[in-house]
Amino acid sequence: MTFKHYINGRWETGVTIGVSENPSDLADVVGEFARADAAQTETAIRAAADARDSWAHSTPQRRFEVLDAIGTEILARKDELGRLLSREEGKTLPEGVGEAARAGQIFKFFAGEALRIPGERLASVRPGIDVDVTREPVGVVGLIAPWNFPLAIPAWKIAPALAYGNSVVFKPAELVPGCGWALAEIISRSGLPAGVFNLVMGSGRMVGQTLVDSPLVDAISFTGSVGVGESILKGAAERRAKVQLEMGGKNPLVVCNDADLERAVDCAVQGAYFSTGQRCTASSRLIVEAGIHDRFVRRLRERTEALVTDHALKRGTEIGPVVSQAQLEQDLAYVEIGRSEGAEWLCGGERLKRDTEGHYMSPALFLAQPEHRIAREEIFGPVACVIRADSYEHALALANDTPFGLCAGICTTSLAQATHFKRHAQVGMVMVNLPTAGVDFHVPFGGRKGSSYGPREQGRYAAEFYTTVKTAYTHAGLA
Repeated sequence: MTFKHYINGRWETGVTIGVSENPSDLADVVGEFARADAAQTETAIRAAADARDSWAHSTPQRRFEVLDAIGTEILARKDELGRLLSREEGKTLPEGVGEAARAGQIFKFFAGEALRIPGERLASVRPGIDVDVTREPVGVVGLIAPWNFPLAIPAWKIAPALAYGNSVVFKPAELVPGCGWALAEIISRSGLPAGVFNLVMGSGRMVGQTLVDSPLVDAISFTGSVGVGESILKGAAERRAKVQLEMGGKNPLVVCNDADLERAVDCAVQGAYFSTGQRCTASSRLIVEAGIHDRFVRRLRERTEALVTDHALKRGTEIGPVVSQAQLEQDLAYVEIGRSEGAEWLCGGERLKRDTEGHYMSPALFLAQPEHRIAREEIFGPVACVIRADSYEHALALANDTPFGLCAGICTTSLAQATHFKRHAQVGMVMVNLPTAGVDFHVPFGGRKGSSYGPREQGRYAAEFYTTVKTAYTHAGLA
């Protein structure tokens, strides 16, 4: 199958062709996909620019109907879409189906938001004058999504963009074009005018850079690596485009002496290793108080060694493959870095052979010091380290000792400690007795420091990025 671009209401071939393969079985080709150059990307941008005014002035009811139809079809096809996701990205099948359902729920949520775009009427400080404050669409929005959540993250960018009246040029990651195409195919039949939504596949250097540089693109929303995000920020700032960035994380899970051991270990395993650790919210730093440290490490090692790593579509698989050969090599390199710097290796970190040739790796666990690279740099794979803390205060200081600030977790039975941690953790999201990875679709998502830039994603807070505020004054003497 060939996945084509969707530009100005038409399916188009690309300038070149790429191949998407199954990381669980390299002999299984998911499909070929069209790859655009700068000129084809500019065509999509112009189509979005030409369509922006008509969609910006469409009624809330029409936007609701379009988004609701998209969400309904995604939910009806969640098993099929989840299977495609797991086959192309490598998540286990239950995770893939769960993500597909989440994408549908996101479109449903923003269908409702299209009917309740907020505004205000205020009294002026001057007599006889009324003040109206309204939200209007930003315009043409370039959406650049990562490979690790190939349905959910595009959904939480596309849905609010359309709900608030913007036109869209969407670039999925090259590792997951099938998921991007499947989402676009559903959107293409939702009743949108031609040009309001466009799918353009290809490299970041070509398609992504064209979106960043184009004077017709009013805003850029990007999720991906820190380096690319910083480059996008600089490029967009030169022409004063609006920017929203979600980048890296090195998220801590603090385990206090009073924590329920099994709950804490379960939070650590799910947060560190599920989705093969390929989540920006993964808890790769497990900061454990001295009083529970040894018991926690013994139990965590047992659980980690027992995890089943295999084909993503195979029943009973808990950890799927790493997404690509390049990512696998990076993960394995960090395992060697950990060993060479003196971190104590406990288990895992080895390339595995299974019935099919794929990018398999056993989950790795280390005892580390705060200065070790595996404790400071985002690995984006199934690698976690335990760091001993002398006290809760020491654990909090270690948790905050990072250039990132996406999320943090704490396992404790103390309401006082939980409350203090929620207030003092220097992050955008806090989990108490829960894995750091796993968030709801209707609440804001984002971090602080080097993890995020610009307004939050998801929930009603998405309006801050996808709309601009207008203040209008009216003299009351008008007939």
